[in-house]
Amino acid sequence: MPTATDRTPFTDWLRGHAVPLDHLDPAAPLDDLEPLRGILDGVRVVALGEHSHFIAEFAAMRRRILRFLVERCGFTVLAFEYGFCEAIPLDAWAQGQGADDDLSALLATAVPIGLQEPMRFVRRHNRTAATPVRFAGVDIPAAGGSLLPALTRVADHLRLTDPEALPTARTAIRIAASFAGDSAAVAAPAWARLATTEQDTLTACLARLHVRFRALKPLHLSRGDPHSYDTALRCLEAACHADYTFRAMAALFTGGGLTADTSARDLYMAESLLWHLERLEPTARVVLMAHNAHIQRTSISFAGRLTGLPMGQHLRHALGDAYFALGLTSVAGHTAEMRRDEKVPFGFSVHETPLEPPLPGSVEAAFTAARLEVAVADLRQARADGHSGPDHVRMQSIHLHTRVLDAFDGILSTPRSTITDLETP
Repeated sequence: MPTATDRTPFTDWLRGHAVPLDHLDPAAPLDDLEPLRGILDGVRVVALGEHSHFIAEFAAMRRRILRFLVERCGFTVLAFEYGFCEAIPLDAWAQGQGADDDLSALLATAVPIGLQEPMRFVRRHNRTAATPVRFAGVDIPAAGGSLLPALTRVADHLRLTDPEALPTARTAIRIAASFAGDSAAVAAPAWARLATTEQDTLTACLARLHVRFRALKPLHLSRGDPHSYDTALRCLEAACHADYTFRAMAALFTGGGLTADTSARDLYMAESLLWHLERLEPTARVVLMAHNAHIQRTSISFAGRLTGLPMGQHLRHALGDAYFALGLTSVAGHTAEMRRDEKVPFGFSVHETPLEPPLPGSVEAAFTAARLEVAVADLRQARADGHSGPDHVRMQSIHLHTRVLDAFDGILSTPRSTITDLETP
């Protein structure tokens, strides 16, 4: 129970300004979410995070907020921590193509981090909506597990526009197929076991394809169309960023690596979101779902060492106040720790791990001291009121040291978190 010693100026502010919410149930009435309408006025991209994947309460609340933003606030795009290239057929499915049951096949090899139910909501909504909701992927292919979803699209495009480049693409595909998996936890160690000549040949092929692709743009456009060119180029860039990430992760797994070297993935995610925005109507508004570590507006450090420059940091610089990062956290309960294991699907096993009590000075401790259950706080107002605020927030089973008011524009806290059953497509 909170005590008098837990009281701080920020706790007092939180008690007076946080908005209590009535429900976690995605199907529940939405009236308690109405304060979000004012909080998000003028915001074009709302990022909904989670301190861990595989948490039932976070999945439920994100689905509920998605429903509110679509049905009451006119948001027309769902973007997700999912491959840019693989999202193309998913968007077609969301617009009504194929059968409802086709989603199982479309997501058969995807890491199950809560995409299925939002997609089902979007497809149902689109059946009667005057303005359908689009789906957009922003990530490198297969959560960093394979270059093949990107390179097969690139090769298909080259057959029509630049067949002379196909041998280089086929070499890249051959090497990529030799270590492909369903996530980076599988692919990065397998990449590390390749001969150095194969690793370097793959990188060289991708570099040549990328430069040639851009240099021959007029030729591509004369034989195709701008959208096909732009999409294929973005898929090629996905392969380049994923290849860079393999090198970074392989070094990380062995205790080495350059400062913040895995940030190439987050840069790709940010640029993919901006790519979509450039091609949407100027009035289109986006709900973006990803881990807190991706949507955070500031850099991430552990033990004093800079480890990551998140997607959210790039989006804050590009969009300013039109980007809103809403982090989701929990006071107590359990979290999902992912432990590397190449012998199981996706290359990791999920372990139900009890959460330690909130660390003094953490945002979770502040919600506890303010006696708030499920509640959301607009941290932009706290910044404007001159508060320095908490300096820790949960990430998986630890507390990340960061200035929370700078890292996020809002925080939604739940009393407990529980591990969800891993969904099967």
